[in-house]
Amino acid sequence: MIPLPGRAVPFRAETVRPMKLVHLVIPVLVAAIFSVAPLPLHAGTSHPGSALILKNREYGEALVQGIRNARTSISCAFYLFKITGSRNSQALMIADELIRARKRGVAVTVILEIDSGTKDRLGEENRQTADYLSRGGVKVYFDSPTVVTHAKVVVIDGRYVYLGSHNLTQSALRHNNELSVRIDSPELAAEVAAYLEKL
Repeated sequence: MIPLPGRAVPFRAETVRPMKLVHLVIPVLVAAIFSVAPLPLHAGTSHPGSALILKNREYGEALVQGIRNARTSISCAFYLFKITGSRNSQALMIADELIRARKRGVAVTVILEIDSGTKDRLGEENRQTADYLSRGGVKVYFDSPTVVTHAKVVVIDGRYVYLGSHNLTQSALRHNNELSVRIDSPELAAEVAAYLEKL
């Protein structure tokens, strides 16, 4: 019987041929070898730490609290940081918290995506935010215009890493389905901070 596309072929015992012992032993040996010595499944370095899942609106609230608790340093990189819009903008609240942190002596650095010189909405939003933060004493840098920095990451006090899908926009912080994590790991924080320094 020839199977038709999308239709199952019924099992018939008479169609099964007896297998030789060697055909049974070889797959068992291969499986045993690979189960004893598994291949590594990750390309990066693993670090000890604890993680907290931040769903949707939880991220903005946790980030504001993290900035308020910061004592020594805050380093950020965002694809989009949009403070314009409503007076109740949580992105504007985060910008204000970064400025307050800087005024109490915390080293604050923000890296933003920039276009290649053409006028676009993302570039304009990031420029306005950069101007606002700079006037508050925050160090703001733009990435190279020839490469896209799509990261959304914050490192606080060389210990806490906020990493995930959230941009700093009212949509991402209040309305979208977004998912990020806060990881408590000095080792991971050091690796992420070193990555940010190369942007």
